[in-house]
Amino acid sequence: FFFIQTLILAYCIPSQPVELKAECNKGYVKVKQLGLNPTSIDSVVVGKDSEVKMKAGQKLHIVNQLYPYTVQFKEDTTGGHGGNKRPRELASEEKESHREALSVKAAKQTKKTSVLDSLGENIKNTESFAPWSQGLKTSMQDPKMQVYKDDKVVVIKDKYPKARYHWLVLPWQTISSLKALREEHCDLVKHMHQVAEQMVQQCPDAKSLRFRTGYHAIPSMSHVHLHVISQDFDSPSLKNKKHWNSFTTDYFMDSQDVIQMLGTDGKVTVKEGTSELLKLPLRCHNCRKELPTIPALKEHLKSHLPR
Repeated sequence: FFFIQTLILAYCIPSQPVELKAECNKGYVKVKQLGLNPTSIDSVVVGKDSEVKMKAGQKLHIVNQLYPYTVQFKEDTTGGHGGNKRPRELASEEKESHREALSVKAAKQTKKTSVLDSLGENIKNTESFAPWSQGLKTSMQDPKMQVYKDDKVVVIKDKYPKARYHWLVLPWQTISSLKALREEHCDLVKHMHQVAEQMVQQCPDAKSLRFRTGYHAIPSMSHVHLHVISQDFDSPSLKNKKHWNSFTTDYFMDSQDVIQMLGTDGKVTVKEGTSELLKLPLRCHNCRKELPTIPALKEHLKSHLPR
């Protein structure tokens, strides 16, 4: 058992992780820069492999003055006991897109640490996102990334398309994920679906390719987004089993099903064990043939491409 209550959080920014060690009883956080990208506390640069103490009220910048964070220590009013538990290991994502959601389950303590984003909003353990996962919020504001926009939504090309055509429909309204959707969002989600259909209709290959519109049941990127993706899956960015199964199993929730859930239940329900679908064997989404590897699957998919 450990009597010093230390919480370790690792923010896996692509190849440049930063480690935070929160000494709750001492009132400070040790910040260690493990990668090359500059990390600073206020105006003090931490430096690679160096460690600096950060106190409440100071501002932490990760990666060249990006992703500002502050730290606050708050009294636990729940009266819970469990300080001897260790944090759960962080999930990791493939190197290509780094889109695995950061999820840390920490023990209840007499004093506990909460990391706040630049808007002062708590990043909750139940649905937390690593700093890099906020990228959609930046991309949707970039005119160069936009392919359509109106007063309710914007459409951008997926930065790592998993098929010949892969767009994302995002609402201007701040909605973190499917879990945050409620009945009052039903009209907005319907509009997102309509815009998705418009994108398909204007596609030059709409007659020869099939499309699906839907959401990842457990998103890795913050801000709810509707995928519009052609079913050829002909893309160099489709690299592993997680990529494939996230679009070809029930992990990919059909847009119409989400609309129906909101209208009927007022929320979106994700079945227990959904994350396990990413581990299923590789199967062709057309003929259901099982393939041993991604290269073998891609070669097989060529037989289903329109001629």
